[in-house]
Amino acid sequence: MDIKIRDYQIQDCPAILDIINEAILNSTALYDYNVRTLNTQKAIFEEKLHKGFPVIVAELDNEIVGFGYYSEFRFREAYKFTVEHSVYANKNCIGKGIGKLLLTELIERAKKQNLHTMIGVIDSENTNSIDFHKKFGFEEVGFIKESGFKFNRWLHSVFMQKML
Repeated sequence: MDIKIRDYQIQDCPAILDIINEAILNSTALYDYNVRTLNTQKAIFEEKLHKGFPVIVAELDNEIVGFGYYSEFRFREAYKFTVEHSVYANKNCIGKGIGKLLLTELIERAKKQNLHTMIGVIDSENTNSIDFHKKFGFEEVGFIKESGFKFNRWLHSVFMQKML
């Protein structure tokens, strides 16, 4: 199994849309309620790329099986050395090392951009993601109770941080 990590290309967007919309509909990985359209997802990535942030994909046998990116943590100027990241894998490919490859690449790119710290905001029920981030040196630095409401229940956010 040879997973290739590369820069996002616009033709990757339909496969990415399948991954993100499955997560929106069936998990608390995103606190979105509504599936995204192809145009919406393309616009999200275009904005990140325009600002100089990476969007990367994981490819296996010429199919997109995951993606990741980082961008602003907050919009005030003093936060310009802090980014928030996201990594997603196709639900049928969880546990195959896709997330590990994507996050490793994002961390390396952030270091090359002379960024100072990377933040992950994770739903508290997603203990697999919390444990995954700890393996990369992320530390739990915050907990916000009832910060989201999805699937008819309140959700809590865990803030994780890695100093670069």
